[in-house]
Amino acid sequence: MTAARHHAPPHGVLSAIKGLLEIVIAALFLVTFVVQPSRIPSESMLPTLRVGDFLLLDKQSYAPSGFLDHLLPPTTPRRGDLVVFHYPIDGSIHLVKRVIGLPGDRLRLRNGHVLLNGQPLAEPYAFYSTARPNSFRDDFPSLREADPNVDPQWWINLRRSVSNGELTVPPDRYFVLGDNRNDSDDSRYWGFVPRDAIVGRPLLVYFELPPEHASASALTNFLHAVKHGFGSMHILR
Repeated sequence: MTAARHHAPPHGVLSAIKGLLEIVIAALFLVTFVVQPSRIPSESMLPTLRVGDFLLLDKQSYAPSGFLDHLLPPTTPRRGDLVVFHYPIDGSIHLVKRVIGLPGDRLRLRNGHVLLNGQPLAEPYAFYSTARPNSFRDDFPSLREADPNVDPQWWINLRRSVSNGELTVPPDRYFVLGDNRNDSDDSRYWGFVPRDAIVGRPLLVYFELPPEHASASALTNFLHAVKHGFGSMHILR
């Protein structure tokens, strides 16, 4: 009997497998060290970000020093930056807000508008949805009465940290607000964001869901993306 011959896979198949492995490795590297997909769950960042928006998160911008520094140098969060961070009350949750107060800044809100170091802050991104007046929210740091949504420990610390009606941001801490000022759970309600809690910044919206799909299942969202494509992609600034 003639021995069975073992045929080597065609060269084209090997090239395809090699190319696929390279793509997988590159994708794993990017997701592990550089970018990460995320999704917006609330209306606190309207109109900049909408419920259901899918974000690509730049994890290197504010990362500690590492081997990628020569390619993607880390930076310090700046006023006006969008940042993603671990929620101070529950570190397993990621939130996205805008940096308003840097370490050493003195700030207050009057009628919902920020006064920073005694001067009005220009905020073209701020949005004021229709809402009932709320002295704690609009005239922060108002100590006349506590909002029921305020974290109790923050309420205690807040009363110790206000001087002459202003709140001073401590070293290595940031004061963040949602762009939708009348409907945002932010630093007014639970305090400062530690520097080491910041995990990155939103880089771009790579897919936007229509409102009727915002609470749909992952499978429904995937099928919608396949059907309608990713034409809504845009870079965040």
